Amino acid sequence: MSSAAKRAVDPNEDAAVSRELLAQMDEASTSREHWKILITSGMGFFTDAYDLFIIGVVAAMIKTEWHITSSQKSLLSSLALLTSAIGAIAFGRIADRLGRKKIYGYEVLVLAVGALASAFAPGIWWLIGLRGVLGFGIGGDYPVSATIMGEYASKKNRGRMIALVFSMQAAGLIVGPLIAIGLLKTGISTDYAWRIMLALGAVPALSVFWLRRQIKETPRFLLAQMEDREAKQRAAAEHRASGLRGVLANRRLLIWLIGASLAWLLFDFVYYGNTIASPVIVKLVAPHASLVGVTGYTLAIFAVAALPGYLIAAATIDHIGRKLLQCLGFAAMAAAFLALWLVPGATTTVLPFLLLFGATYFFAEFGPNTTTFVYPVEIFPVRVRTSCYGIAAAAGKLGAFIGTYVLVALLPAIGLSRTSAIVAGVALLGLVVTLTMLPEPKGTSLEDFTERRTASSTAALGVAASRGVRPPSA
Repeated sequence: MSSAAKRAVDPNEDAAVSRELLAQMDEASTSREHWKILITSGMGFFTDAYDLFIIGVVAAMIKTEWHITSSQKSLLSSLALLTSAIGAIAFGRIADRLGRKKIYGYEVLVLAVGALASAFAPGIWWLIGLRGVLGFGIGGDYPVSATIMGEYASKKNRGRMIALVFSMQAAGLIVGPLIAIGLLKTGISTDYAWRIMLALGAVPALSVFWLRRQIKETPRFLLAQMEDREAKQRAAAEHRASGLRGVLANRRLLIWLIGASLAWLLFDFVYYGNTIASPVIVKLVAPHASLVGVTGYTLAIFAVAALPGYLIAAATIDHIGRKLLQCLGFAAMAAAFLALWLVPGATTTVLPFLLLFGATYFFAEFGPNTTTFVYPVEIFPVRVRTSCYGIAAAAGKLGAFIGTYVLVALLPAIGLSRTSAIVAGVALLGLVVTLTMLPEPKGTSLEDFTERRTASSTAALGVAASRGVRPPSA
């Protein structure tokens, strides 16, 4: 990282000098320190993808062993997503109040405890509960890791760096099936195999705990602390809300918060439902395939379709822009799911299925899976950035929970073709939300975008309040 980015911000410096430091960081070239933060932050998302994929294989393995019901299987597959929503809000709020550094690293400890303990679960309800603990830690990783990377990155490469943090998911999606296949091929008992799979989810999380504790507080947060007292005094004098209440009082920011949250919710309904249910989906298309064969098909989809999508998105997001990339992804996903519904044989023949289902993964990564992760870092002010990020991520995980629970139940009941029609409709809703509710923040500094773009809306609210009238739509 440049010397400007490394230099700690002295709390006694005046705001002009500190703002100059942020401007220097915005123009800094990508350095070794940036890559260190990227790897340290990204390892959490490797674990996220590994743990959330592997539970689909584990559920298939213990279904017969423990004689679990369909509702228990759905809850096992989806509860971690629900608790991750709670974790995202909790850790996001704490990171805005106490600082990013104060909290960073402890979320992966929660994740690791949940992963290790679940490997020793004596029964299905223990396993479901411990997956909930793991999910709480996963949720906490979203707002803090993304924000730290975004607040250190330069404005010209910010989208790429945040996207690369998230692209570590791709490695988790590939390593998960490889470990599952390797363990199943060894011939060890099913009971040992699934427990080892779950326990291994703690390894990458624990490997970065110490590194996360060494990352310094971001200069942007330190500057916000310096200015916060003055902002609160000004807000009190002008009878305006500050902090998160100030966001909710700002019409433009509120629209963006709703838009970011809705887009993430709709996308995760589609994506996580299909990812966690992928063994069920592939089994419907290839009913005679063994568990190893089914896992091999999902591995092929992730490696051939998902991995390139992540990498191309990271390489192009700062050129294409967030809004266009998200719109293209939602539109292409909707088209592929509509084809699975309408094209004869698309859900009963392996090759057409793999092509279309693979297309949904490519355009998920080269689209809203990446952009929904990037957006909340860039469109909210620093004082409430992780809080707003936590709300948006929680909405996404709520969508993932609903999608997983619903799709795992719907697939055996109405079949893959009709389920694809429902998913296509949800993707189209995501396109509409993106077009109507989200801005384009590419190429601007975080301060320019969050302060200047919302200043007119804040001023309009203040004038309107003094006159006792409603402000015009932002």
